[in-house]
Amino acid sequence: MNQLSIRLAGYVILALAVCLSAFQIWQAVTPTISATYFRPIHLGWVMVLVFLHYPLVQNSESRWYVPGKLVDLILGIVTVVAGYQIVSFDYNDINYLLYGLGTADKLAGAAYVLLLLEACRRATGWVMVFITLVFLGYSAFGDLMPGALATKAYSLEELIQFQIFSTNGVFGSALGIAATTVFIFVLFGAFLEITGAGKFFIDLAFSIAGKYRGGPAKAAVIASAGLGSISGSAIANTVTTGSITIPMMKKLGYRPEQAAGIEAAASTGGQIMPPIMGAGAFVMAQFTGVPYSDIMIASIAPAILYFFCTLLYVHIMACKLELKTVSKTEAVWAVMKEGAHFLIPLILITVLLMMAYSPLLVGVAGCAAILVIASLRKSSRTSPKQIINGMKNGALLALPISVACAAAGIIVGVVGQTGIGLQFTQFVTSLSGGYMFTSLILISLVALVLGMGLPVTAAYIVLAVIAVPILGDFGLPLLTSHLIIFWLSQTSNVTPPIALAAFAGAGVANANPMRSSVEAFKLAGGLFIIPLMMAYSSIISVEGDLTAIAMGVVQTASIIFAIAMLLEGFLLKPLSLIERGLALVSLPLLLLNPAGMWFVGTVIVMVAVGSQVLKNKSKAITTS
Repeated sequence: MNQLSIRLAGYVILALAVCLSAFQIWQAVTPTISATYFRPIHLGWVMVLVFLHYPLVQNSESRWYVPGKLVDLILGIVTVVAGYQIVSFDYNDINYLLYGLGTADKLAGAAYVLLLLEACRRATGWVMVFITLVFLGYSAFGDLMPGALATKAYSLEELIQFQIFSTNGVFGSALGIAATTVFIFVLFGAFLEITGAGKFFIDLAFSIAGKYRGGPAKAAVIASAGLGSISGSAIANTVTTGSITIPMMKKLGYRPEQAAGIEAAASTGGQIMPPIMGAGAFVMAQFTGVPYSDIMIASIAPAILYFFCTLLYVHIMACKLELKTVSKTEAVWAVMKEGAHFLIPLILITVLLMMAYSPLLVGVAGCAAILVIASLRKSSRTSPKQIINGMKNGALLALPISVACAAAGIIVGVVGQTGIGLQFTQFVTSLSGGYMFTSLILISLVALVLGMGLPVTAAYIVLAVIAVPILGDFGLPLLTSHLIIFWLSQTSNVTPPIALAAFAGAGVANANPMRSSVEAFKLAGGLFIIPLMMAYSSIISVEGDLTAIAMGVVQTASIIFAIAMLLEGFLLKPLSLIERGLALVSLPLLLLNPAGMWFVGTVIVMVAVGSQVLKNKSKAITTS
């Protein structure tokens, strides 16, 4: 009986997922359904899939498995019924404004909120549900709060009307972007996987970096830079690329915890690497009104700095462990000859985004291009069955993103409805003493706490609503403020005590999860340094001043070198006391930049690095 239930559920999930992908592509190409109706249809479809794909009873051997499946089915049916009531709601009927919602509408709205919370619990965990309930509770009982936290208490009907029967809550802009652009790019990533493009990028990374000291680790960083945003999840990327890179790193001599930390840090960086960044970047474009092409351009220098930081720590690890180089790697030209055609869809997407085409249409073009390009070579040609599997995988990968964004929409709605964002701004400003540096530290701590239980995109949405106004008060441009928040939202993947990407890597490496997260935290130091420098340097220049950007990059790279030398006591060789002292002296000049003297700190760092290079050359000559 259980086996029959599993088989039937599998067929239903396959059919619903493939049809959802087909519906999303159709809507993207011919947007005949307005957002007012499209978003509820998308979310209802997603929630039904969540109830089936994330069953109430996971263990198929349990005697409660079949009753659990029955509960899943009932929840799916209730979702369809409530969703139909919401979609058929007549917004042109003035009666609901004069007399309020009807009984059926109130029941459907209340059921939909509860169903969304349950779907969110299954797909993302309890923390998102808890935070959403706290905000809803504040909206309902805000009049009981003390002092400045007090707000008007909203009735159940008012909450349902605002959160469900408007575009301010569940069906707001967060779900809107998740249901359109994000879904299509997740589908694009699924198509890349089924065509073998993922393997090509990993092979290319190994052919480029594999011959150097610590080559597999460096290749893992490069491969993750290219593949991280394709999966839309640092955790998924850690498991996918890590299944190849982590065993190779362990074989070379890296400890399991180091291998897991390297892969987690590199995979997290994939979410901030243009041209296809994480889902939050598309949400940012919606929030800020800034074209995605501008966000992509502004993110290039910070992303390069992040991977430079990660590669630097990987190299120091390799030098400390005295790892040998890999004796033989495949030639770059041979790898390119086999899979260079996979670069065409990525180039196409980059060009179209730079030409300011709609990201949604660009994503559709990318999906079509990868299937067409793959068909040109026998080795990458896809069968109808593989395409169907790609459509299924794309839809299933998008489920947690959509339900998390819908729940985040409730939080965004409460912030707008109650004005709690203003109180938070005043609280942080007061606690920080009016200093931007202290405010950034406090915002970073909030980001860490949120990230321990929320998906990165949801954490970014919540943090952007409450924290961007704080940074704006210090005179930072809107795009800079959002990019700082976007980067800080990534930190939870690699920061103890709950570092989800590092824990995933530890599972692949058979390593201690906490030690792996410590290694990942160290390797991903750029996630903390670079947002700070976005505020205090010119690595993001909204005017596009290349000279200013170059100066900001040099300043930030010098800080990364100085911190690495101080923490590790090693670069190419063990640092002398004088070299470590030079790094220490340079940091205040680089960070605080008194009287514009950051360049003096850069010179000091260059002296310390130069000393290491000379030492290394001297030993090489002596050895030979």
